[in-house]
Order: sequence, then C-alpha cells, then structure tokens
Amino acid sequence: MTATQKTQENKMGTMPVKQLLITMSLPMIISMLIQALYNIVDSIFVSQISENTLTAVSMAFPIQNLMIAVAAGTGVGVNALLSRNLGEKNFRSANLAANNGILLAICSYLLFLIFGLTMVEPYYLSHFSEEELLIDPEGCQEIITAGINYLRICTVFSIGIFVQITFERLLMSTGKTFYNMITQGTGAIINIILDPILIFGYLGFPKLGVSGAAIATITGQLIAMSLGIIFNQKKNKEIHLTLRDMKPHFPTIGAIYAVGLPSIIMQSIGSIMTYGMNRILNLITPTAVSVFGIYFKLQSFIFMPIFGLNNGMVPIVAYNYGARNKKRILDTIRLSVFIAVGIMLFGLLIFQLIPGLLLKLFEASDEMLTIGIPALRTISISFLFAGYCIIISSVFQALGNGVYSLLVSVFRQLIVILPAAWILANQFGLRAVWYSFPLAELVSLGLCTFFLFRIYQKKLKQMEN
Repeated sequence: MTATQKTQENKMGTMPVKQLLITMSLPMIISMLIQALYNIVDSIFVSQISENTLTAVSMAFPIQNLMIAVAAGTGVGVNALLSRNLGEKNFRSANLAANNGILLAICSYLLFLIFGLTMVEPYYLSHFSEEELLIDPEGCQEIITAGINYLRICTVFSIGIFVQITFERLLMSTGKTFYNMITQGTGAIINIILDPILIFGYLGFPKLGVSGAAIATITGQLIAMSLGIIFNQKKNKEIHLTLRDMKPHFPTIGAIYAVGLPSIIMQSIGSIMTYGMNRILNLITPTAVSVFGIYFKLQSFIFMPIFGLNNGMVPIVAYNYGARNKKRILDTIRLSVFIAVGIMLFGLLIFQLIPGLLLKLFEASDEMLTIGIPALRTISISFLFAGYCIIISSVFQALGNGVYSLLVSVFRQLIVILPAAWILANQFGLRAVWYSFPLAELVSLGLCTFFLFRIYQKKLKQMEN
C-alpha cells in the first residue's frame, strides 16, 4: 500500500466528520446544482414556445428519468464491483468490471434506440383518451407532435447519457470525483448555451423549436461523454480499457446487476409514478401536467444538493461501519440530517412565499398560476419530512440494507401517491390531488424511522463508541 493510498483510506476514519463530509460532498453538490440549473433553464426556454410544448416536454420526463435510472443503476453495480476488486488488488477482475460496464452501457442505449424508433408515438398517445382527442384535437395534436419530435431525438441519440454516466462511475470508483464535476458541469453549461440558440434560431442557426431543445440536450451529453472518456484514458491509471476486454463476461455481468438491479428498480419507480400522475392530471387539464413538470424542475434545485450530500455521506458511513466506529457513523448521520433538513426548510420558504414568481419564470398563463400557486404550496409541505427521509434511505444502503430503501420508495411513490392522487382527484378535484405528496412523505417518515430503529438495534447498538 502506498503512502497516498493509506492517507486516503485513513481520512475516512480520522478526519473530523464535519470537514470530511464537506470535502467529500462539495464537488458533487456543485455539479448537481449545475445540473438542476440546466433543468430549470431548459424548461424556461421551452415554455417560451408555448404551454402545450412545455406539457409535451413534461410528458417526456418519465422516459428520460428511466434512461438515467438504467444508466445510473448499472453504474452503481460497476462502481461497487470495481471498487471491491481494486481494494482486493484483483486488477484483472477490476478491468473486467470496467470494460463490461461500458458494454452494458452500449446495450442499454440500444434498447432505448429501439424504443425511440418504434414506441414514442404510442407512448404519447397513451396519455390521451378518445374523448380528449375529440374535444380538443388541435391542442392534443400539438402536444403529441412536439413530444414525439423531442423524445425521439433524446432516445435515438441517447448514447451520450449512458456512456457519460458509466465513465463518471469509473472515475468515482477510483476517487477522482473532481473530474465528474467537470464532465457534468461542462455538459450542462453547453446545453444551457445551445438551448436559446437552437430553439429560437440565434447566431445564424435555423429556428428548430422543441427539436432544438432536444439537440441541445444530446449535444451536452455527448460532450460530457467525450470528456469522461478522455479523463479515464489520461487520469484513471488504475484501470485499463481495451476493445479486447469489451466482450461479455457473464459472471462479471451477474455481479454488476446483483448490486445494480435493485438500484435500477428503485430509480425507475419514479418514472412509473410520474407517468401515472401525468395520466391522472391530464384527465383534468393538460395545464396541470405542465405545472407538475415545472414543480419537478424547480424542486430539483432543492433536492440535488441533498443527493450530492448523500454521495459524500454514504462512503463515510460505510467505511466507519466496516471499522466498527459507532460514534463516527452516528455523527455523520446527524450532521447529514441537520444539513438536509436545513436545505429543505429553505426550499419550503421559497415555495410558500413566492410560488407565483417561480411559475412566471415559465411564461405561466393565468390558468397555470391559478392551478400552480396552490400546487407548489401544497406539495412543498412534504419538504418538512423529505430531507430526513432521503438521508436515512441512503444510510440503509450504506449499511447494507438497500432493500429498506427500496421498500420506502415503493410505498411512497406507488402504494401511497398514485392511489391517493386518483381518489383525491375523483372525490375532491384538482386542488386535493397535491395533498398526496405530503401524505406519502408522512408514510416515508414513519417507515424510515422504523427501519432505522431496527438497523440500530441489530447492527449499531452493540458497537463500542
């Protein structure tokens, strides 16, 4: 073991928890804030085309989220296997994990390529009943046409997002998170710059509308992918990527998905929830779908820093669990919860005090303001509990109880939100639908606390401080 490796390992157990958590989390928080800014700016530009176009892009979100779920979930499996093999000095298996991870990224892309070529139109048509198509054929057709143009480009050319995330996970596995900040940040900034140029036809470019937004998205992904490849080739000397090793090694693939598949399922649940909620809202008015889409863009600016905090917290908790250091585990959890709740309270204040200003960023019509202001205020009540629940769910994963995280996610997004939204919509109307979110977060709060108590009793209580 080199002196550098020893220092990197020891800091997880010796550096003051506050300093360690900030050091580990800050690069990921910054890159995720840039990603959140891109999400918001992208929708602001799209909203300037028309409200129906914004609705179309909002309806594309479940598929885009599903792509990220597959890419990131597979990346989690690659990350875990690669890190373990490097720790065991098993460099042959580490290289197999890295090369098979790239192969799986390409295979995942091919699945969404097929979807983009064959299933985008049926996907958009599934959002509308025959009655809706008859009542407002022009409005429905505008949404469907814009959505097909946008989502087809995003799926057919989605190779960038799959390879980008895989190469970022390879860098993360060897501790080079700084380069992830550069790849993610550069991709998002390129996207933000290209959005108005391609949507509105500035600087001599043709005016492409919603297709321009899609092209800006995939261009940013492809540039980030290219940077990820370069950084791995130039800076990541622990692994060797060769075409010869990019052939299926089924024991390695099985080991990747043993860890990655639960993560894919957990993240995919969000796509199912969003699709179901869009269907429920669209039965009332397409404007409600736009409001829901805007909410997701806005809340990402609050939630993304917490996800970045998670990325720093998980390895600290996992390392100190292995080292049997109960005090550092509990100190890390308490500090993470404190920071997350603070961020969420700030978000709650923003959503409660200026929801109208937030909506006006997206060219909100009077109808959108009427629907959106109470929606943002109601949904944001869930922020009171969400910060705690996000951190504790990640603690489960760090302590080897990922199934608890999966159960919390299933209960929150499928068993509670969708049935509650359907019942509230039918019994009390649109305003009541939004209360399904605070209700689901209360259920998450109870489950997280119950599972945390079980883990403490079984795994942490008997440890010495």
